[in-house]
Amino acid sequence: MSKVKFIDLGNIKYKKAWEYQEKLFNNTIKLKSENRKKEQKIQTENYLIFCEHPHVYTLGKSGDSNNLLVDEKFLKSRNAEFVKTNRGGDITYHGPGQIVGYPILDLDNFFTDIHKYLRFLEEAVILTLDEYGVKGERSNGETGVWIEKGTENARKICAIGVKTSRWVTMHGFAFNINSDLSYFGNIIPCGIVDKKVTSLEKELGIKINIETVKKQLKIHLSNVFEMDLVD
Repeated sequence: MSKVKFIDLGNIKYKKAWEYQEKLFNNTIKLKSENRKKEQKIQTENYLIFCEHPHVYTLGKSGDSNNLLVDEKFLKSRNAEFVKTNRGGDITYHGPGQIVGYPILDLDNFFTDIHKYLRFLEEAVILTLDEYGVKGERSNGETGVWIEKGTENARKICAIGVKTSRWVTMHGFAFNINSDLSYFGNIIPCGIVDKKVTSLEKELGIKINIETVKKQLKIHLSNVFEMDLVD
């Protein structure tokens, strides 16, 4: 069972969290590169970062900036930023009331299969939703976690977008708990025109204790990935 250091950064600006991820990510890749030249290998470290961001829209490297439906003046009026990033996927929103998870994992310590990695992230969220009586599902060809997928009322509750290099991961998932969903109205989320977005609060009709959800999600991530989470 691989050890994974858990870090909760609290409420932190997107760019600052991105820089923090990059540092851990690049250090791991550098160590892996150096290990190739050594007889005695040094074990790479793994991290799971949780945080919340102030209002921000992020666009993946293959995304379409036309999926941001408002201009800079409007963004300022909503205290929101727009950042082009190097993860996969299209445009999404991060803000208060959302659990953002950034696993910086060396998949050589787990399994070398990106498809499996994405499915495991989804599975941990699905299992967490199940604790609240909410049925989360996968949608073929659309990474993330959905509710009532395949119906006219299909809605996304968790977006996923990652970057990998030499089997090291960064970026991750955004799980809507008590999110202000009005912010999603300013974008075409993930570039998907005909689907809605939801939150755990909206599904249950009550404010949710986000710290409780974090604890449950940590347990499910730990079990699904067979990781030993250490604070």
